[in-house]
Amino acid sequence: MNSIAVFCGSSMGTDSIFLENAQNTGRKIAQAGKTLVYGGGRSGLMGVVADSALEAGGRVIGVIPQNLVDAELAHPHLTELHVVKDMHERKTKMSELSDAFIALPGGPGTWEEIFEQWTWAQLGIHLKPCAFLNVNGFYDDLLKFIQLSTDKGFTKSRFTEALIQSDSVEVILEQFERYIAPEPKWGAQERQAVGKLA
Repeated sequence: MNSIAVFCGSSMGTDSIFLENAQNTGRKIAQAGKTLVYGGGRSGLMGVVADSALEAGGRVIGVIPQNLVDAELAHPHLTELHVVKDMHERKTKMSELSDAFIALPGGPGTWEEIFEQWTWAQLGIHLKPCAFLNVNGFYDDLLKFIQLSTDKGFTKSRFTEALIQSDSVEVILEQFERYIAPEPKWGAQERQAVGKLA
């Protein structure tokens, strides 16, 4: 596992603990010898993660749409910067470049990015781990909702159990190294179950 994608806010949030965890995440990824892949911006927690990885001697790859480059929001000092057409191409490129995905605190863009990668993992489009860095309980309610969707039969338990969650990026990085992907949706077991219902 060589490249870790981080999704996080383009704002700083209202609590310094978000800043501290973004700094620690970038630093720990670099110290582990991994490449940071992220959205290519210079603002908010995104910029903090990138700056911290670079300051620790790490390699940082950004992927950013042309309209954000035009708005002068691109980070100017990355190892690599991929400029893409739009947000859809950005997510696809980040997925191709990454071996695992972490969501730090953020808003709808962050949630949409991590949920898309988790969905792709369930469908077998890739078999890469996804994680929530649950800083100060930020994702507690969302994780409860995911469990509710499992309890109500809308999310298979094996996918919920495979979703990594911790308030420590060190723990997440360790779990990435031990990750075993669950069987994708519509594997042999589920195809047999559907056949019995037909």
